[in-house]
Amino acid sequence: MLTDPLAEAIAEAEKLVESAHHIRTEQDLLEGMQYLAGGILATVHAAWATEKTHPNFIQGTGPFTKMGLDNPDTLYFGARIDDDAEYIVTGTRGTTADLSFQVLSGNYTNSNVPGSEIAFDDRELDIDDDGRFVVTFGPGPADGRRNHYTLAPGSSQLVVREVYSDWSQQRGTIRIERADRRGVPTAALTREETEKRFARAGRALVSRVKTWLQFPQWFYDDLPLNTMTAPRLTPGGLATQYSSVGHYELADDEAMIITVPQSDAPYQGFQLGSLWYISLDYINHQTSLNNAQAQVDPDGNIRMVLSERNPGVTNWLEALGHPRGYLQFRWQRTSREFTPADGPTVEVVKFDEIPAKLPFHEHNKITPEDFAARIGERQAAVADRMLG
Repeated sequence: MLTDPLAEAIAEAEKLVESAHHIRTEQDLLEGMQYLAGGILATVHAAWATEKTHPNFIQGTGPFTKMGLDNPDTLYFGARIDDDAEYIVTGTRGTTADLSFQVLSGNYTNSNVPGSEIAFDDRELDIDDDGRFVVTFGPGPADGRRNHYTLAPGSSQLVVREVYSDWSQQRGTIRIERADRRGVPTAALTREETEKRFARAGRALVSRVKTWLQFPQWFYDDLPLNTMTAPRLTPGGLATQYSSVGHYELADDEAMIITVPQSDAPYQGFQLGSLWYISLDYINHQTSLNNAQAQVDPDGNIRMVLSERNPGVTNWLEALGHPRGYLQFRWQRTSREFTPADGPTVEVVKFDEIPAKLPFHEHNKITPEDFAARIGERQAAVADRMLG
C-alpha cells in the first residue's frame, strides 16, 4: 500500500514515545500520545503542502501540533527552499511586537542543530507607509536591490516568526513564491510521487520525535534543578533574542516564586513546558505570561507563582498536574546587551508561605471571577489569532 511507509513510521514513533525516559505516570504517557497525534498531523500536512518549486508558508507548530517548546506568543511560518533559486516574500506588517526572518541550513535532528545562515527582524527592512514589504532571497548578491538577502550554499528553510505581546494585536500577512515558477502550474501527481510524500512524512515524524526528546538533554537537563540561567543570546542564531531557561520539580506542598524585572524590550515572555518539550495548555489555562499580560508590582518587578493549587494571585502559573517541567523566558527585539540583572530569580517555598513571600501580596490578589475572565480572554484571543 502507498501508505505503508507512513504506517511503519507511526508505529516506530509510538514506540519512541512509550519508551521516553521521563515517563512516570499514565498522564505522562497519554500526553505523549497526544503529542504524537500532533506530530502526525504536522508532518503529513507538511509533506503534502510544501514544495520547493511552488513553496507555501505553513505553520509547523501550533496549539494542536506542538513541538520544540513552542512559544504561545508566536506564530511560526516555514517554507522549504533551494539555495540556487530566488524567492519573493510579500507581506504586510501587522501591529505585533516583533516580526523576524531566519534562513536555516539543514534540519533539526537528534544529533544536529541546523546552521543559521541569515537572521534579522523587520527593522532591517524598507517597509512602505501602508505596511507593505517585499523581500527577496536568492543565490546572487543584492547589487543595490532593496530588501535582498543572499542565500548561502546549503540553505534549505525560511522561517518567519510573528510575535505578540498583547494577544489582540493585528496579524500581518505573509506569502512566498519562487520567481521562476510564477504562473507555472505544478506537475500532475504520480504514483511514485505519492509514495514519496507518505514516506517523507514518516521520516519527518520519526525525526521530529527523536529530535525533541534529545534537545532538552542538551540545553536544560544538566542545569541545577529549580534554577534559571542568566539571559543569553538564544542558541540557533535568532536575531536580537535573549532567553533564560531552567527545569523544575516541586512537591505537592511546594510552589515556585519567579521574580524578574519588567523589561524595556518590546517583548518579554515566560512559559511553562512539559517534559515532552512542548508548551502546556495555554488556551484554557494560564501557563504563560508576557509583558502585556503579567501584573507588575510597584517596585517594577514581575512576580509569578508556579503551583498546582490556586494561590489566588493574578500571576498564577498553573502546573496542571505537572510536578516537573521546563521554564523559559524570552526577550525579543532587544536593542542592548542583557545582563544577569535583567534575568529572573527563583525561590521554592511551601504553598502556605506564599503570602508572606510576596512583598505586594495584597496588590497581587485576584478573585475567582476575575481570574476566570482572564482565561476567557485567552480563549477568545487564541481563537481569533491562531484558529480564526
